[in-house]
Amino acid sequence: MSQISEFGNILIFIIGAVVFFMVAMLSARLLRPNRPNAEKLATYESGEEALGGAWGRFNVRFYIVALVFILFDVEIVFLFPWAAVYGDRQLNAATNGLWSWFALVEMFVFVAVLALGLAYAWVKGHLDWAKPEPKPAVFDSKIPMSLYDQVNAKYQ
Repeated sequence: MSQISEFGNILIFIIGAVVFFMVAMLSARLLRPNRPNAEKLATYESGEEALGGAWGRFNVRFYIVALVFILFDVEIVFLFPWAAVYGDRQLNAATNGLWSWFALVEMFVFVAVLALGLAYAWVKGHLDWAKPEPKPAVFDSKIPMSLYDQVNAKYQ
């Protein structure tokens, strides 16, 4: 029976949140002025008028930068619990500081693995914004170039 009442409490909070949201939106709609003009209805993108369609192509490197950001953002999320365990005086006193040393080594191993991944991406050139121009392969042929030109002229 207690589970039903707990679910009932959750349902009441959900209904209250929906009602609060609807009242806030309705009151804002009734109180705000409604004066649309060409300036307000214009598309605004970083201070300039938008050109072309919304389905433009993006460089893949933008996504790589975003993935690297998420990687280090998640690293910070994992370091917060480590800091809480490392700074717990009662736990350190109960284990004679052994738990602190274990947590410290574990944190360094975690950061080292992430740094190794970053170094790998850096060395492979995935983080370089401007990739170098590919150099064409040099091929020494025993056939003179004039014969290639004749064949190409024949089929054009």
